Amino acid sequence: MNTPAQQYMVVTANYWAFTLTDGALRMLVILYFHQLGYSPLEVASLFLLYEFCGVITNLIGGWLATHMGLNTSMHLGLSLQILALCMLLIEPSQLSVFYVMVAQAVSGIAKDLNKMSAKSSIKLLVPSNAQGKLYQWIALLTGSKNTLKGIGFFLGASLLTTLGFRAAVASMAASLVIVLILSYLLLQKDLGKTKYKAKFTDIFSTSSAVNYLSAARFFLFGSRDIWFVIALPVYLQDKLQWSHTETGTLLAAWVIAYGFIQSAAPLITGARKGKIPGRNTATLWAILLALIPFSLSAVLYQDWQAENVLVIGLLIFGAVFAVNSAVHSYLIVAYAKEDGVSLDVGFYYMANALGRLVGTLLSGWIYQSSGLIACLLVSGIFIIATSLISTALPQQH
Repeated sequence: MNTPAQQYMVVTANYWAFTLTDGALRMLVILYFHQLGYSPLEVASLFLLYEFCGVITNLIGGWLATHMGLNTSMHLGLSLQILALCMLLIEPSQLSVFYVMVAQAVSGIAKDLNKMSAKSSIKLLVPSNAQGKLYQWIALLTGSKNTLKGIGFFLGASLLTTLGFRAAVASMAASLVIVLILSYLLLQKDLGKTKYKAKFTDIFSTSSAVNYLSAARFFLFGSRDIWFVIALPVYLQDKLQWSHTETGTLLAAWVIAYGFIQSAAPLITGARKGKIPGRNTATLWAILLALIPFSLSAVLYQDWQAENVLVIGLLIFGAVFAVNSAVHSYLIVAYAKEDGVSLDVGFYYMANALGRLVGTLLSGWIYQSSGLIACLLVSGIFIIATSLISTALPQQH
């Protein structure tokens, strides 16, 4: 399996398997600790170290990949996810909050090593004169990943119900061992290996295009998590009296639909007509996205039907956000330099992880102090920052 298309399939299958377990593990942890009586804010705190480790991993992961190759860094990510799952196989009574936070931290490192390696690999599998194909492959990989993450939410809940916590975790660890062996046998051994060995100081990008896009990405993902991660599920349960199952089902369905739209982003933005995203595409879609949280906050302030408004608004936000995310995911791979691609991609996803971390912290703090409307307003402000920064991107690459 040495053709670019075949290697793309191996990379994608590897990424898919990892993503399923990542989504399932998140749901397992959320549901299990909720059963133990932890509040939504306390459960959310379990993932702060996960996000923080993602920031660090993305910052240095690209540098590591230039030395060890993308093949090795991808398989290291899978191995660490297996380790994180095995850490949770101890007696449930010994699963303290701190211990689970550490296990989640290992999982966070694994996720970002795997993601950085997968997306960097595609840059090397597509000729530089085939930008349309690069856009389509990146959108498909990213969209399918998010769809599978949503399916992973359902998988985690089902495994918990049918097998129990420890058996569910053990089955996922065993499945990943099989995936790791197959990936090791099929993936090109020298994938991503270069003669260029980056210095540690090279982890900070010197490309203005990458830096501007990374800043835009920080505010984009911060804007989502400010109201989506903690504020929305807590509001649905506390104010609208939704059950945990109803809340989890909505969020899982949202992620699945979001992934489908990401995969279709090239069609939506006109890739079939030869329109390749650049500065204008990124700016326009960010402006469209900013209108949604501001509109939602205005409608909620008027005290209209909150339930219908939130569900419809969440779906519209997800659709427009998915296109924004897919455009960004393509642009970073397009902007990244061929030699040491993992450095630029790693730096960019460091900004992505930092945005999620800040968004998660702000979601809990702003909601607790000022409510959901305030979260939506700050989300809108973050997106305006994204659109302003996007105007500094190069139109062509």
